[in-house]
Amino acid sequence: MEARDHELKKELAATLQARGELGAEYEPALIDSFLEKVEQRLDTTLDRRVRRQLAEQQMTAARPPRPSEPGGFGERHGLGIVSLILAVPLSAIGVVNADLEGLVVAWLGIVGVNAFQAARSGALFRRRDERARSVRRE
Repeated sequence: MEARDHELKKELAATLQARGELGAEYEPALIDSFLEKVEQRLDTTLDRRVRRQLAEQQMTAARPPRPSEPGGFGERHGLGIVSLILAVPLSAIGVVNADLEGLVVAWLGIVGVNAFQAARSGALFRRRDERARSVRRE
């Protein structure tokens, strides 16, 4: 950027020197010429910035979207739904192989996996905190 400033300063010095040599009657033409050069420089800089911004927007649009919040609806409820679907065959396998103890072990496993997922996503503590806040407000 400093190199451009230096070039612009040189242009201004040349314009002022030309004004001194040519006289005041050429002043409007010299000023117009200098302003055109400044405008070209501004246009070039602006075009470059706009192109860079468009490229960044295209890169952002091309990336796959990130989930808005970790532990969103699909993650929180998906495992619970799958667990309930798998609970029937797991319960049957547990009862066939180990009677009531097998059923208890199968359900402890299902509950344990869901509790771990809820604790990992913070859903257990978040709900407790939300309930405590709502009680305090009342």
